[in-house]
Amino acid sequence: MASIVVLYELDPGRVLGPDGVEPAVLGVHAAGADPDVPEDPLPRTLCGRDTAGMEHAHFRAGLGEPWYPPALAEQRCRECERALRSS
Repeated sequence: MASIVVLYELDPGRVLGPDGVEPAVLGVHAAGADPDVPEDPLPRTLCGRDTAGMEHAHFRAGLGEPWYPPALAEQRCRECERALRSS
């Protein structure tokens, strides 16, 4: 896969609060980039989830870095990761 978009699956029960605390990230997923609009994800993540309700992470990994934000290593989707390794 040439390019991926990293997406956050957010906790639907937590909205952005008045103090600016962001909602909890339940999972970090990867989706293929739309060939016509590379900043947009395809409709499904690599693990098969719908991307419509997910938030764009605007994260780009550098050479030799993981595909997900390192601070969210525990939340990364293992199925997306397996799909990335097998591609």
